[in-house]
Amino acid sequence: MKRLICMAVLICFAALLASCTAYHAQGVGAGGALGGIAGALLDSKNPWRGAVIGGALGAIAGATITDISMRASKEAAQTGKPVDYRSEDGSKWVHAEPVEYNAKTKCTKVHLTQEENGKVISDEIKKECRGEKTTNEY
Repeated sequence: MKRLICMAVLICFAALLASCTAYHAQGVGAGGALGGIAGALLDSKNPWRGAVIGGALGAIAGATITDISMRASKEAAQTGKPVDYRSEDGSKWVHAEPVEYNAKTKCTKVHLTQEENGKVISDEIKKECRGEKTTNEY
C-alpha cells in the first residue's frame, strides 16, 4: 500500500512539473527539497510522512514565490516603473526595478530582489524581452 501511495505522489508531482516553466521548476525543486528536509526533521514519529508533507508544502510555496517574482519582473519591464509585492502578513517581499532597456533587442534588464522575514533570499538581474510576431505562421 505504501508503495502505491508513493508512486501516486510521484506521478502527480511529475505531472505538475510538466506544466511548469523552467523558473517554476526551480522554485518547486528548491521549495520541495527544503520542505522535505524540514518535515523529516520535525516529524520524529514518522520522518517519511513529514518529508512528504513538508516537500509538498515547500513545493507549493516555492512555485508561488517564483510566480510572484516573475509577475513583478514582467510588470516592471512593461511599465518602466518599480514594482513591489508583499504578502498579507508582511513576511515576504518581492521588489522589481527596471535597470536598462535595449531598443535593438527590445529587452529590459530588471533588478529583482526577494526577501523573507527581513533577509534577502534572492538578488538577481533578469532579462525581460518583448517578442514581436512578424508573420502569420507559428
